[in-house]
Amino acid sequence: MNASMKVNCLFFILLFTQGLLWAQTTIQLPDQPNSGPGGSAYVLDSVVMEDFAKFQDGYWLFRPENITVAHRSLIVFNHGYGAFNPMIYGAWIKHLVRHGNIVVFPRYQKNLVSPKPKHFTKNAAVGIVSAIKHLRQKGWLIKEDFHLSIVAHSYGGVVSVGLANDYKGYGIPKPQVIMICSPGSGPFKGGLLESYENIEADTKLLTIISVNDRTVGEKFGRHVFSTSPQIKHSNLLRQFPDQNGDARITAGHNECYGIDEQFDTGLYNRSTRRAMRIEKLDPMDYNGYWKLFDALRSCDQNGTNCNLALGGTSEQASLGNWSDGKKIRPFKVYTKVSDLEK
Repeated sequence: MNASMKVNCLFFILLFTQGLLWAQTTIQLPDQPNSGPGGSAYVLDSVVMEDFAKFQDGYWLFRPENITVAHRSLIVFNHGYGAFNPMIYGAWIKHLVRHGNIVVFPRYQKNLVSPKPKHFTKNAAVGIVSAIKHLRQKGWLIKEDFHLSIVAHSYGGVVSVGLANDYKGYGIPKPQVIMICSPGSGPFKGGLLESYENIEADTKLLTIISVNDRTVGEKFGRHVFSTSPQIKHSNLLRQFPDQNGDARITAGHNECYGIDEQFDTGLYNRSTRRAMRIEKLDPMDYNGYWKLFDALRSCDQNGTNCNLALGGTSEQASLGNWSDGKKIRPFKVYTKVSDLEK
């Protein structure tokens, strides 16, 4: 074999070896963390689901199987338009309950056309009041002041800040923590307010919008943030898509969907079928929504994990790292209305 042939053989061997190495270094998304906000260090295995949602102002209740002490907090989960089958958000609901929480899931719609959106907020309030009454009768909720937290998606975000803006009028306890994900009403106007200046100043509020949201866009989320400057702890977070090799993070309207068929109520419509088609669990869930809401509640109740929940810190903005160590594109966090781009 002459020198030229040896060089060519060596060249092809190197190419083949590099191809093998490339195939073995496929980029992966990070797994759910073992501990901390958003993590899998669960204290419970089982979740009990109770159905009080026969009517459009009813609710589903998700709780630990054995409640031995009265809880000091309650979580309300307000669904998006048409997404009143709690299976759609089941993974997140299960995460919350397995950490020892009680979750109320109001049903503020009968179907996709009834009632009109202007009734959504009142219906949700009726469901919340009924759930609190039931929990107190069972001795599962401390009758005095307790921490009420609200998390919501899409039209549920409109409902949630509407409730907070006039919680006394709706007859519910003051929401101390609110997180609204991809909030908005699309083509509808029901429940929208000109201003959210009546939300109390000590409320902790996170508004999360996604840059590729083709359903409601960013308008309403920006509106809530801009018209509630009285809130001392209010942050607006913008989420972006990212890609590393074949692995990717999307930034659409329904990033918080996470199916769990254990909570399937048999109520199927266009929203349910869409959720079943597109849902996925990824870092936007456990390093994003789940982490932020867990941390926000921890900050409110115990003064811990505030750096993960508020203030535009790197810890708050982080969605973790790809398997090659590169950072997933983080949230952009706005802590002041004056910093918000037009």
